[in-house]
Amino acid sequence: MTQALLMCLIAERRVAFPAVEVRSVIEIERITPIPRTAPHIAGITALRSQALTVIDCRVALGFPGLGDPVGSRAAVVDHQGHSYALVVDQAFDVVEALGETATVPGGFGEAWAEAATGMVETATGPTLLMAIEKLIAGQQTLAV
Repeated sequence: MTQALLMCLIAERRVAFPAVEVRSVIEIERITPIPRTAPHIAGITALRSQALTVIDCRVALGFPGLGDPVGSRAAVVDHQGHSYALVVDQAFDVVEALGETATVPGGFGEAWAEAATGMVETATGPTLLMAIEKLIAGQQTLAV
């Protein structure tokens, strides 16, 4: 069975989100900070009068953020009744997976292995399939 994937770039690595889980891709126009939140939560933004919690995927994986995410692309997803904007370095294509999801091979690092549900082959090469819930939760779930 093939599945559509939203191809993105996070910390210079090609990753994908299942397209069925992505409502839209937006450009972050404005963020309101939220005091005393986890470092990977950049704040909140609005999409058609709906509040979205903005998650910096780089920081969620333990990498330094790129700074203010205003102007960045984000995948809008719903998880457990809440809406999120997952900030990525780039969101650039929707492609079909060319086979079943395989386990993540060694060498990617623990954070990548924990945040990915597996590796999937695409027409442009192998890609990490990301677990949206792990990015939302951030480092507390990715730490050993």
